[in-house]
Formats: sequence, C-alpha cells, structure tokens
Amino acid sequence: MKKYSQIYTITNDCMDMNYRIKPISVIMYFQDSFARYLTTKNLAAFHIIRDNLYWVVSEFNIDFSDDLPFWSEKINVEIWLSELTKLKIYSDFTLSYNGKIFAKGNSCWYILDANTRRPVTTDIIKEKVDLISEFAIGEHKKVPAENSIEKLNEITHTINISDIDFNKHVNNKSYINLAESTFSDEYKKTHHIKNMHVKFIKESFLKDNLNCVLYKTNTPDLFVNKISKNDEEIFYMSTTWAENSNKKTINDIDLELLK
Repeated sequence: MKKYSQIYTITNDCMDMNYRIKPISVIMYFQDSFARYLTTKNLAAFHIIRDNLYWVVSEFNIDFSDDLPFWSEKINVEIWLSELTKLKIYSDFTLSYNGKIFAKGNSCWYILDANTRRPVTTDIIKEKVDLISEFAIGEHKKVPAENSIEKLNEITHTINISDIDFNKHVNNKSYINLAESTFSDEYKKTHHIKNMHVKFIKESFLKDNLNCVLYKTNTPDLFVNKISKNDEEIFYMSTTWAENSNKKTINDIDLELLK
C-alpha cells in the first residue's frame, strides 16, 4: 500500500510576513490532499452527500521544523489513513521540500448524518480505504488542555459569508485565522510556530458572534486561544513558538528564485 502524495507550489497568499509558509497553509494543503485522496475512493464530500452524509474535522496536531519553505518553492504533501475506531477516522501527514520534512502531524475526522448532525460508524468506509499503521508524531492520544493564566488579547468577529464552507457552517480556516490575529505582528515576525494543537468543539454559522481570547500559560512561548459563542467554548488552540534564528534574508531568496 502506498501513501497518497501531491505536489504544490507555495503561492503568495500562503506565506507569512517572512515569506515563509503559514501554519494555516500547511493545514490547507493537507486538507486539499486529503480531499483528493478521498476522491480516488469515491468518498469525497460530493460523493457522500448523496447519502446525506458529510465530513468534519475535529482535531489537528502538528509539529513544525525551524526551516520552513519560502514563497514559490515546491512542497510535497504525503497523507495516509492510519487508524479507524468505531466513530473516528485518523489521517496522518507529512509536508516536505528539498527532500526534508518541515511539518508533520495527524488529524481526526468524523462522518456526520446531515439530518441528526451526529457521527455515523466508520463501517461505511472500512472496506473502501487502505490503512497504514504508521504515526507521524506518535500514537493518537488525547491532548490535555493547557492552563491559561493571563488574558493577553481579545477580539470579536461576526461570521460573514466568506467564513462559510459547502457544509454551511464556519470553515475551520476561519477559526484558526481568527486565533492567529490575536498575536501581534511584531511577535509573528520574530517568532515561528513549533507545535500546534487545534480542537474544533462545536459548529457555528452565518451571523454568529464569536469571541476569541489569547491567554498566556505557565510555559514561556506557549499560548492558548479559546473561541466562544454565547459564552460557550467552541474552539481551542494551543501553540508553542520559537524565536527565529535563520539568517537567510529576503535578498537571498530573490537571488535563489532567479537561478
């Protein structure tokens, strides 16, 4: 059994202020590869909606290296289904460039009944997919929540049409972008994410008012974001950051692109 792989070129909307790939773009490239893999199995969203079913992701865990690719570089995304439980579907993944892995992680998915919005059993896909029992960052275990000790920033956002996906609820990209926007530009320019744990707890919809808070923890450079709707937590993210040490400059990048 082979892992599914797909090659992408990093576009300008997928880079951060340092011209490097953004964490949310890592997730988006993985999800695109995941959807392409499901399409080969006739299990993509547009296939299973015929049976009144749809996919939702509940969790991401990702580790990042210090050496992230720059704009216009080609990356290879490799994904595989690593575990099925009664209700959960796990997909692990790696992203690499120049033969080196720069991000690796896992994700947890459910297939929901569109009427009840409750998970259905994985029996419906068990015979259609291949499992590779290999874990990108270790076995799939529950990640404990970090203790938040001090509020650092808070923003509110009203869901608009650009936040909505084809399942008619808020796209997971919008939650992560909202959380990231609580960090200052200066901090993001001088630091990069080393680890990200994301948990989607409940859905939200058009015109919902969301409140996003950034918290400090007892661990330096480890932060927690919580998004709530009507005082109920619907999203959680913890991120560990490291100070940038790479001496490569924008001028260096330009010269490389001209070669």
